Amino acid sequence: MQLHFSLSMRSLTISSGNGFIDLMKIKVAAPHISYRTLFHTILFLAFLLPFVFILTAVVTLEGVNNCSSFDCLGRRLGPRFLGRVDDSGQRLVREFYKVLNQVSTDEIPDGLELPESFSELVSEMKNNKYNVKDFALILKGMMERSDREIRESKFAELMNKHFAASAIPKGIHCLSLRLTDEYSSNAHARRQLPSPELLPLLSNKSYYHFIVSTDNILAASVVVTSAVQSSLKPEKIVFHVITDKKTYAGMHSWFALNPVSPAVVEVKGVHQFDWLTRENVPVLEAVETHNGIRNYYHGNHIAGANLSETTPRIFASKLQARSPKYISLLNHLRIYLPELFPNLDKVVFLDDDVVVQRDLSPLWEIDLGGKVNGAVETCRGEDEWVMSKRFRNYFNFSHPLIAKNLNPEECAWAYGMNIFDLRAWRKTNIRDTYHAWLKENLKSNLTMWKLGTLPPALIAFKGHVRAIDPSWHMLGLGYQSKTSIESVKKAAVIHYNGQSKPWLQIGFEHLRPFWTKYVNHSNDFIRNCHIL
Repeated sequence: MQLHFSLSMRSLTISSGNGFIDLMKIKVAAPHISYRTLFHTILFLAFLLPFVFILTAVVTLEGVNNCSSFDCLGRRLGPRFLGRVDDSGQRLVREFYKVLNQVSTDEIPDGLELPESFSELVSEMKNNKYNVKDFALILKGMMERSDREIRESKFAELMNKHFAASAIPKGIHCLSLRLTDEYSSNAHARRQLPSPELLPLLSNKSYYHFIVSTDNILAASVVVTSAVQSSLKPEKIVFHVITDKKTYAGMHSWFALNPVSPAVVEVKGVHQFDWLTRENVPVLEAVETHNGIRNYYHGNHIAGANLSETTPRIFASKLQARSPKYISLLNHLRIYLPELFPNLDKVVFLDDDVVVQRDLSPLWEIDLGGKVNGAVETCRGEDEWVMSKRFRNYFNFSHPLIAKNLNPEECAWAYGMNIFDLRAWRKTNIRDTYHAWLKENLKSNLTMWKLGTLPPALIAFKGHVRAIDPSWHMLGLGYQSKTSIESVKKAAVIHYNGQSKPWLQIGFEHLRPFWTKYVNHSNDFIRNCHIL
C-alpha cells in the first residue's frame, strides 16, 4: 500500500502496492484560517519571542559553566535522570570538612610562620603550593592569633575603663580645689548652712528629708537641684549632704554660694558627727586600714587573674567589685542613719549618681507595713540584664556559711533610692548583723562576697524590706548602653550605677543629657574648670 499527496496538498490517493489500482482517493478541502485564530497566534508570538530573546541573552552572558537559567537547568537535571551525576564539587567539600575536623584537634607547630593578612595568605599559597592540611593549619593559626589579640584588646579596654571610672576627672578636681580656696577667702562661702532661723527645720518631721553621702561636689549639686526642681512642694524639702573632711570646705562653699531656695540644705562632714567614733564603727576602721583589703582594691588587678579562663563580662564585673569607693566610710554611712539622725523618723537616701525626675513626696505616704527599707526589687523587669539580680549574683555559695544561711534564688533589691523608716529600724539589730557579717568576710579573706556594701546589706535587711513600684527607681544607666530612652523618661529616679558615670568621658552620650540638664553651665566655677 502506498500514500500519494498531490503537489497542491489538496488530494490524498491510497493505491495497491503495484501502482495500478487506486483503492481510495480523498480530496482535502482548501485550508482556511480564521482571523480569530490568526490574532491569537500573533498575540502568543508577541509574548513568546521577547522571552526567548531574553533567555538566549542570559544563557550567552552566563556561559555554560556558570548558569542558572532554564536552559542550564535542563543541562543540570538531564544527567541526573540518566544516572550520570557529577558530584566532584561535593566530594571536594566533604574532603575539606574531613581535613578541618582532623586539624581541629592538632596543635599548631612551633615556629610556624603565619601570614599577617588574607592577601599574604593567598600569595603564599600561590608560591608555596600548600596542600589542604597545611592550608587548614595555617588558617587555624591565624584565627587563634586573631582571637587572642581580640581578647587581649578587650581586657585592656576593660582595665582602662576601670581606671577611668576610679580616677577623679580634672574638671571635678579643679572645682573642688577652687571652691575650697573660696571657702578660705570668701566669708559668704563660709556662711552658716542653713541660716540660724532655719535650723529647727533640720529635725522637723513634717518635712521631706533627703540624705546624700558623697565627696563629689558636682554630683551632689545635680542630685539636689534635680530633686528640688522636680518637686511639687520644694519649700518642704530638707537635704542633708554628708561628705568627708577633705571635701567639706568645697561642698559647703558650693551650696552657700548656690542656694536652692526655697529648699533647705545642710552640709556636714563625717568629722562633725560625734557618734562616728572608732568604738562605734570598729569594723569599718579595719576595712579602711587592713593592708590585704587595700591591696585588693588599690593593687594590681591583673595579678592572679587567669584571663584565659574567664570572659570579658565576668572580668568587668570583678573589676567593678574592686572599686576603691567600696572601702570608703561614706559608702557605708547609710547603715548608721538611725544614729546619725536621731530626731528623724522617715528619710529618703539617694546615691550621688542619681537624677530625680518626678516629685518624690508620695514616697512618704507609702505604708511599709512595719518594714524598714522601701526598695525596688532587681530580680524581675523588662531589662533582663539589669533586672535579673538574685542572691547568687552577689554571694559565693561555695562558702559553707553562705550556703547554710542564704537562698541563692532569693530576689535582690537596689540601693540608690530607698525610703527608710528610722523609727522601725531602731527596733531591729540590722547594724549589728551588718557588722557581724563584715567581720566574717574579713576573716574569710573576702571569699564570701566581693562587691561593696550591698551584699552585707542584703543579709542585714533580710526580712525588713518592702518592695515598691519599679517606676520609682530605674537602674543600669552606668553600664547598660541599650537602656530604653522611653523608660528613662518615665522613671521617677534614674540611676547611673556602673562605671560609665555621666560626668566621665566614658559615660554613654545618649544618656548623659538627662544628667547634664541639671548642671549650671553659667556658673563661673563650672566654666573656669571646663566641666563638660
